[in-house]
Amino acid sequence: MKFPNELKYTESDEWVRVEADSATLGVTDFAQDQLSDVVYFEVVVQVGDKLSKGDAVGILESVKAAADLYSPVSGEVTEINDALPDNPELVNSDPYGMAWMLRIQMSDPAELEQMMDAGAYQQNTEERSG
Repeated sequence: MKFPNELKYTESDEWVRVEADSATLGVTDFAQDQLSDVVYFEVVVQVGDKLSKGDAVGILESVKAAADLYSPVSGEVTEINDALPDNPELVNSDPYGMAWMLRIQMSDPAELEQMMDAGAYQQNTEERSG
């Protein structure tokens, strides 16, 4: 299982890659492993939407379960990965690359301080896995 050091993580298994004041969002390797084969992805926001931390932004469905996705930061949606709804299996094969979900222009970068680093997130997943 991969836990890239340059990312920030949420307890609900989203990751954020920060570049200046832009945040790219996706779901973690742990999340895709727990879900198993992802068969459906839907974004429930649009470019230009203003988000608050914790707002629902999408839905992932697998052969085992469905999971809501939440924004870990506040800001404006600047880009959506339009390839993902047609290729939801990318979440399984490349969760930290091709399976990014959306980009947000952050309005409060200090929210990142409430997220976990790779080591803390890895420990969190180990505790949940038993």
